[in-house]
Amino acid sequence: MANIQEVAQKAGVSVATVSRVFNNRSTVAKKTRMKVEQAIDELNYEPSVLGRNLRNSESRLLLVLIPSISNPFYSDIINGIEDTAIGLGYNILLCETDSNPDREAIYFNLIRNRLADGIISMDPSVNKSKLIELAGQYPIVQCSEFDEGANISYVTINNELAAYHAVKHLIKIGQKKIGLINSDEKFLYARERRRGYEKAMDEFGLMIEPDWIYNTASLAFEDGKLAMRKLLDLPERPTAVFAVSDILAIGALKEINSSGLQVPGDIAIIGFDKIAFSNMTHPTLTTVSQPMYKMGCISANMIMNKIKGKQVDSIILDHELVIREST
Repeated sequence: MANIQEVAQKAGVSVATVSRVFNNRSTVAKKTRMKVEQAIDELNYEPSVLGRNLRNSESRLLLVLIPSISNPFYSDIINGIEDTAIGLGYNILLCETDSNPDREAIYFNLIRNRLADGIISMDPSVNKSKLIELAGQYPIVQCSEFDEGANISYVTINNELAAYHAVKHLIKIGQKKIGLINSDEKFLYARERRRGYEKAMDEFGLMIEPDWIYNTASLAFEDGKLAMRKLLDLPERPTAVFAVSDILAIGALKEINSSGLQVPGDIAIIGFDKIAFSNMTHPTLTTVSQPMYKMGCISANMIMNKIKGKQVDSIILDHELVIREST
């Protein structure tokens, strides 16, 4: 493959002139530009994108932080980010942190070393203090999960209101004994969704039994099964369950079916997120729908504006309750 020196030699100009042609500088005379373009065509020369980006102090690369690639919740958001980024001439690097500080440090160093132009964080377990520190110097936005005390722009939904609507639906169909399968409440979304659950129960004067609230170690399918097993083993078990993620709800649904009970006849269940699998269960899962693809597109546009030095405001999107067979 030809290099820039060979193009310059064939066109009878300097390397600097060839570079100015590629950068569309108006200082190059029309006749000279034509000679350079002809040499480029004849030699089939392609410039180094990396070299050009380094000269322009940009990488055209965005880091997308997620805790685990196995969680299907992130797939639609990632598609939205990638489609938007590619349309704007950027690529993304998917960074699975696995909630590991050593991995986080590697990814954070990429932006410190100017090997990436910005970060979109979807990781609720990311080190908040380090993220806030980075955000003071580099373009960073948060998607879905965000930090209440940080001055970092985010796009999300109103988790408390969404949970309230989910539990209110259970109450309206006659349920009074409603349990909650929640994740670790060190995460903001878990605290917000619990508040929504409690708000609906309080509004209708229903008792909140501490034994009916189970906090899982993670958002894994097996954790949903374990949580439901614990609830089913109670002397007085709930007749409906709100799970803060579809994965937990699907695990709970599996455990209910394995116990010989019927959904929704014996126990009704609602999930959260509207992942693709939620419509493939038996029965199909009632769930709270987040506009995940739109969330990804918006977060990509937000980080682009941050990179350009623009002011970026946080955005709260609407949710929707999707009623299916499980209620």
